[in-house]
Parts: sequence; structure tokens; C-alpha cells
Amino acid sequence: MNRTSLALACLMGPVLAAGTAQAHFQMIVPSDDMVKQDESRTIDLDLLFWHPFEGIGMNMVKPEKFGVVAQGEDHDLLSNLKAGKTQDREGNHFTTFTADYSFKRPGDHIFYVEPQPYWEPAEESFIVHYTKVVVNGFGMEAGWDEEIGLKTEIVPLTRPYGLWTNNVFQGIVKVNGEPVPYSEVEVEYYAQDAGIEPPADPMITQVVKADENGVFTYAMPKQGWWGFAALNEDEKTMKHEGKDYPVEIGAVLWVHTHDMK
Repeated sequence: MNRTSLALACLMGPVLAAGTAQAHFQMIVPSDDMVKQDESRTIDLDLLFWHPFEGIGMNMVKPEKFGVVAQGEDHDLLSNLKAGKTQDREGNHFTTFTADYSFKRPGDHIFYVEPQPYWEPAEESFIVHYTKVVVNGFGMEAGWDEEIGLKTEIVPLTRPYGLWTNNVFQGIVKVNGEPVPYSEVEVEYYAQDAGIEPPADPMITQVVKADENGVFTYAMPKQGWWGFAALNEDEKTMKHEGKDYPVEIGAVLWVHTHDMK
């Protein structure tokens, strides 16, 4: 490599690194998005802090909160969590959590997690992703559009279960109960196998923006789990090694699609 090429490589290095940054997603993945009366009423829930499309893991610590809201009642499930190790696509093992939950009543169940703040040195900020997933119980469609009082959350305008592949999903991004105009929303597919090869890095994490009312829209082109992460900056900072740093708060919602057969 000549001197000019070396100089260009040194200049381009930080740009390339920034362009290939991986998106962090807090995940709650249930074993089913709709529980029927004539089937098993117990589901498993996997909690991961992951790069879902690439299948690259990160260690998760025990969350601040984990629970479910059903028929307007909030139930603490933190003691149900069990720590374990999950292997990512690169063969490394990371700390994740699991829980099981038995459905006793019909209606929509909103599972949520508030993780402990994660320090991201590459971005010089903390990350807190308030994450939800909705599971329907016994066919009674009531409660899926409720706000559950998280600091930031995506309130669905589309019922977030029973969706066909290519259905359009819409939601409102809220912080402290108020819509956030023009909020940026990252979208990733949970690619559980290595069969998808994106032609370019921007294909890994899709990006849409909410409108002036905080409403965003996205059509999901493949069967499986899709994560929506609406990212905003908290009004408060956190200290790291004696210095104040910003806090990225993410409203994350996981939605499942099914192929029409």
C-alpha cells in the first residue's frame, strides 16, 4: 500500500466503522403470539440483549422490572426470571434470561421489561430500552392498544398479533405519555438462522420516521419476529466515571407475522 492509499485508509476507517455500527435491541420473544384454549396454556419467554438480524449477542443483566399487564392489572414477574447462557451465531455464549407464564384468563397480555442502563462506549451514552410484546389469550381481543405507563412506549394502532406477512404495522411513539413528532424508528428482523445475506449494511436495520403526530408505518416482508425501536434522548443524564453522559431511551415493540398458506 502506497503512502497516499494508506492516508486514505486511515481517513476512511472511522467513517466505515460508523457506517457499519450494529443496532442494539432489547428483546422479549414469546414461544407464541396467540394462545388458544385447546392448546397448552403455558408459553416460554426469552429475554435477550441482541443484534437480532446478525445474530450477535451481548450480555444481559437482571432487569429493573419485568411483568405483564392483563385486563388492566399489572403483575410483577421479576422473580420468574431464570438466568442462562445463549449461543450467538458466532459461537459465543452470552447471559440471557427466560421465564414461563401460564394463561389463566382471556384477553391480551402485555409483557414488558425495563432493563438496567447499558453503557455503550462507542456512542458515549447509556441505553435503556423499554420493551413490550403482546400475546393474545383465548381469542378475546381486548387490551392490545393500552398504554401501560412506561417512560417511553410504542402504542399500537395496528393489532400487534394475528398478522399476515406483508401486513402494514402502525404505532404511535410516546415519551412520558405524549406523542413524539418525527421520532426515528429502527426496524430489524430477528433472523434466527444464517440464511439471509443482506446486499448492503443499510439493509440490516431499516429506518423510518414518525410523522408530526408521532405515527410511523412499516410493512413487514417476511414471516417471523420484527422489532420496532423508537429512539429518543432522555431529559436526564447519567454518570460514568464521574462524568455526565446522555441516555438513549428506546420504546421497543416486538411483532410477529405469519405466512398465508
